[in-house]
Amino acid sequence: MNDAQWRALQEFKTDFKSQVSAWQAQIEEAGLLDQLQSLQKRAADRDGVPLYSLDTPLVYNSALDDIQKTDDIRIILIGDNPGKDEQLARNRRYLVGQSGKIADGFFRKNPELNIDFRKNVLILNKTPLHTAKTKELALIIKEGNPLFAEIIEESQIRLARATVRLHRALYEADDTGNPCKLWLIGYAELRERGLFSVYRDALNAAYAECSARAAPAPISVSAPSERKSGCASQVFVYQHFSMNRFLIDLKERSDSSLSLAENIEHVGRAHRKDILGW
Repeated sequence: MNDAQWRALQEFKTDFKSQVSAWQAQIEEAGLLDQLQSLQKRAADRDGVPLYSLDTPLVYNSALDDIQKTDDIRIILIGDNPGKDEQLARNRRYLVGQSGKIADGFFRKNPELNIDFRKNVLILNKTPLHTAKTKELALIIKEGNPLFAEIIEESQIRLARATVRLHRALYEADDTGNPCKLWLIGYAELRERGLFSVYRDALNAAYAECSARAAPAPISVSAPSERKSGCASQVFVYQHFSMNRFLIDLKERSDSSLSLAENIEHVGRAHRKDILGW
């Protein structure tokens, strides 16, 4: 990263860490931490999730602290929310469970993409509030104290806006001709009345502003016409890595006349049009 990109990342990380701590403090000061953990355990039990140690109700991705200025962030990848592996005290990192292993394996098996999943991909979520399975957030919202629903909604809005600011900064400061992309992974709950429709709307609003205020695009060796709308042109939407849905969808939609990288972008744009509307 160059100096401008590094400063943007440091600002994002500091704000994100501070905000997760603030949400945690809100819950603790309201005397609701036990209720939240009880709901998280109850939701997991209802879904038949094997018993696990509940260590971190709200999870900051500590992998962000390992990023060095010499690293090249090629993709910002947005998952749903921290699962049971991500919240363990020994981890507190996003996408370290089975889905993360599948994603890591995909990039390892396709070296032509020139992406190291653990070095070149910055992983974020739509909310830092943990549940063993994403759908269990609905139980937290329905049966928990209203503060939980407020935090789930507020975190989606703040993270969407902050993530777009970071993406825009990385994009506009790019001096390599290969600017950072944003991959939105998992889109079922982004649809109308979905758990993450709030995130979708905040993301759309932020990228609309990004496009309206777009700086001159960095020099690119391919598809310059796709770059005229600024960082928004580098947003792609995909199915989850879990249960190999990303790989299955990519295979089903691939065009044999295109390279792997071109097919990945083609699929991501098609889903972006369907889910985000542009």
